[in-house]
Amino acid sequence: MSRPLKHIQRAGHVTSGPYAPPSPTRELAATSADGSRLHIAVHGPEDAPAVVLAHGWTCSIAFWAPVVRALAGDHRVIAYDQRGHGRSPAAPPGGYSTEALADDLEAVLGAVLAPGERAVLAGHSMGGMTLMAASGRTAVRERTAAVLLCSTGSSRLLEDARVVPLRGERARTRAHRLILGSSAPLGPVTPLAKRILKYGTMGPGSAPDMVEACARIVHACPRSVRAAWAHVLDGIDLDVAVRQLAAPTAVVVGTADRLTPPVHARRLAAALPDCRGVTELPGLGHMAPVEAPDAVAGEIRGLVRDHLAVPGGVPGPLARPEDEPRTAPEHRRRTSPGSRPVEAAAEATATAEATAKAEATAKEETS
Repeated sequence: MSRPLKHIQRAGHVTSGPYAPPSPTRELAATSADGSRLHIAVHGPEDAPAVVLAHGWTCSIAFWAPVVRALAGDHRVIAYDQRGHGRSPAAPPGGYSTEALADDLEAVLGAVLAPGERAVLAGHSMGGMTLMAASGRTAVRERTAAVLLCSTGSSRLLEDARVVPLRGERARTRAHRLILGSSAPLGPVTPLAKRILKYGTMGPGSAPDMVEACARIVHACPRSVRAAWAHVLDGIDLDVAVRQLAAPTAVVVGTADRLTPPVHARRLAAALPDCRGVTELPGLGHMAPVEAPDAVAGEIRGLVRDHLAVPGGVPGPLARPEDEPRTAPEHRRRTSPGSRPVEAAAEATATAEATAKAEATAKEETS
């Protein structure tokens, strides 16, 4: 078993409250195909059904804290830091790609799962793209019981984003490329920084403690890593890989997600070979595992119940046979108890101010 990466500084995160990372039962490291080391944290009983969590761009293991708390009582929850994030070291030059994402997932599964053991895999944003990128790999398929794709997409990320609300697609894409691909330092977590992050990544009713937790995580990501992965996401095209993701798959998206709007979830549902449903969370943004952890954990629980063998029990249903007719995936809308209502006027003001800030940043990048 690999030793944990104790020499790597911990990622920034809140240290108290429901969004603070719980202490893991054990930590270890996996080594990817190119030698990159990946920090892994394991929570919950060792003999419980396994769940593997892959976080998104600029985040870390800490992002999953409320979902881990909801599941770890009766699941073995395995979370890992994507390369360059959290306690996983930055990759060497040329070490950022969709192939690297797939390599890293394969290495993590090999390090934490026993021979023949399967897990439910859940990916948020770039973590969902990780699961898509690895969909054609036999070593990953054999270890996958089911999949949750949360707040993610397979292509056209900048074209379909709604962070900068410009009408023309070309202008909007260019603005997103300038802002999201910038390597400028984010600076300290100030009230203005939190307001901008909330506008771009979270629902308008997100509570202050949710915003604080996300801001600390995002601001802790090294700017060189942030820019390197942004370059990968800019041109990402996993449309073919989605059609190879044969495991039963559920999709979750917030209706107010500006980074990966619901159009992405609907495209995924249409392309997936075995989509078990799309859940749209009203009023939530891109950070659904923080904004509505119970809803996300509930989706994972359902996949474990339906598709993963319990220890000593009988396996749940596997992927739908190829000759069985495919039915349209179920679309559901859930109430989002994690969000709090806000006055329309206040929301409009915040949106206008954040938009003005984003456009000003875009102009500075071009000047």
